[in-house]
Amino acid sequence: MAEQATNQLSEDLVNFLQGEQIVLLASIDAENGSPNILCISWLLATGPTTLRLAIDGRSKLLQNIAKNDLVTVTVLGLGTATAITGRAKQYIDKLAGVSLNMAGVEISIDAVRDVMFYGGKLTNQLVADKTYDKTLAKKYDTEIFTALRH
Repeated sequence: MAEQATNQLSEDLVNFLQGEQIVLLASIDAENGSPNILCISWLLATGPTTLRLAIDGRSKLLQNIAKNDLVTVTVLGLGTATAITGRAKQYIDKLAGVSLNMAGVEISIDAVRDVMFYGGKLTNQLVADKTYDKTLAKKYDTEIFTALRH
């Protein structure tokens, strides 16, 4: 059964969201007001009330949050589904020390809810295989997570 909302991440969620986790990020489309969903892995918790993520500097997400800053991050892990709602802002145009053109977005957390259906438990961890050059993938991951931590 879904738990009541809290206003911060548990210690387990903070530890879980230290990079390379696959999450869904929902924003409101700036043009038509419909939900806009992204699947991302360059996200980390910097503490119990803040998430940071790296996003392509040309991403529609940046337009969306400039118009309406409300977002939801859905995390599938730790045996459950968790919805994290908050307000997003672009805090930097280009992440320092990152080869790619990546902007930094910070989410101030308003609510954290367990949204797993009654009687359900996730038994497997989501894993993504990077289909491009593995050495380059590791380089980008290292650059981005270093930048997000500063």
